[in-house]
Amino acid sequence: MKQKISSYEAQPEKVNKVLLLFSGGLDTSCMIKWIEQKYDAEVITLTVDVGQPGIDLKATKQKALKLGAKKAFIVDAKKEFAQEYIAKAIKLNALYQGEYPLSTAIARPLKAKHAVKIAEQENVDAIAHGSTGKGNDQVRFDISITTLDPKMKIIAPVREWSMGRDEELKFAKKHGIPLPTNKGEYSTDENIWGKSSECGILEHPQESPPEDVFQFVTIPEKAPDKSEIVEIEFEKGIPIKLNGKLYELHKLVQKLNLIGGKHAVGIIDHMEDRVVGLKSREVYECPAATILLKAHKDLEKFTSTIHQNKVKPLIDQKWGEMAYYGLWFDPLMKSLESFADKMNEAVSGKVKVKLYKGKATVVGRESKNALYDLNLATYDKKQTFNQLASPGFIELFGLQTKLINQIQGGLDG
Repeated sequence: MKQKISSYEAQPEKVNKVLLLFSGGLDTSCMIKWIEQKYDAEVITLTVDVGQPGIDLKATKQKALKLGAKKAFIVDAKKEFAQEYIAKAIKLNALYQGEYPLSTAIARPLKAKHAVKIAEQENVDAIAHGSTGKGNDQVRFDISITTLDPKMKIIAPVREWSMGRDEELKFAKKHGIPLPTNKGEYSTDENIWGKSSECGILEHPQESPPEDVFQFVTIPEKAPDKSEIVEIEFEKGIPIKLNGKLYELHKLVQKLNLIGGKHAVGIIDHMEDRVVGLKSREVYECPAATILLKAHKDLEKFTSTIHQNKVKPLIDQKWGEMAYYGLWFDPLMKSLESFADKMNEAVSGKVKVKLYKGKATVVGRESKNALYDLNLATYDKKQTFNQLASPGFIELFGLQTKLINQIQGGLDG
């Protein structure tokens, strides 16, 4: 076992009980046996439901117990994830580097919170997770867990065990761990806000993603030839209705995933700067996130002043970076969210979005708070805008530009 240098990393001789964040996949299944052996410790598991499609929570729990876990906890956090995490991402138009809707990133602090709660309840010595030493999730989990409980120790088996894929499959076979039925070419993470895929052919940026990468969305070539318009109603920045029907946020997101996915909306092929310094090619499927973020940003712009609209992108960008970096519990996040909450008090109304072969285009919006006056904007004879006032404004607006050119002798001076 490699030498550990961080104070929060667990030492085998001081660990008797471990809480493992358990997905039910090959890695975390192997971890139950590996932790039992390497740490001579009792293992309990926690699976947090954030809307992973196709997951059988009952089967996941039974699998953990069958593999040796003493207890297996299941937490349904879909509603909490939507109301406390996705809602904030929507209000802050959250896109890391202008592309990634932070689907995996904002789920990690939620899982960490529940892990710490159960770990303290069960008096465990360490929390284990399945993150690698090259990725962002280790940063998000480690910072979140040790912030919420500074005394808690952490085990990240993939950082320690030095097993490649072949060795891991041999380990699984030796210990009676069910092997994956698919080829396992891609490493994925899913929740209701999106799915991420990496590894395999995706590690070659020059290659197009194969069709078998996609599970949330239809590829554009196979999407319907007829477009579809969806209407989303917002109240203070939060989506509350889809096509006139009232939904809880998590259910609205799930419904919109199906509609957007059918039209190939939400495919994101992104060269991304990871926290640890690597560049990584990520392929995301985020239908609902793509549609809702576009709709919200349009309505926010429609109901806000030019000065608010200049400052808000700076707030949005910083919040997105902080969330991506795993700094969810930093006090700056609440300060940024307070700004967004105040600004979003006016962001109520309806937005129409046209979906067609991979594109989501805002085609209409309305709001009682809109800073748009038809009588001022129209070119019709009934306009109320005083065009004769414009020359005085123009003279003052361009005054310094004129002066500096006169002083410096013009552009060629």
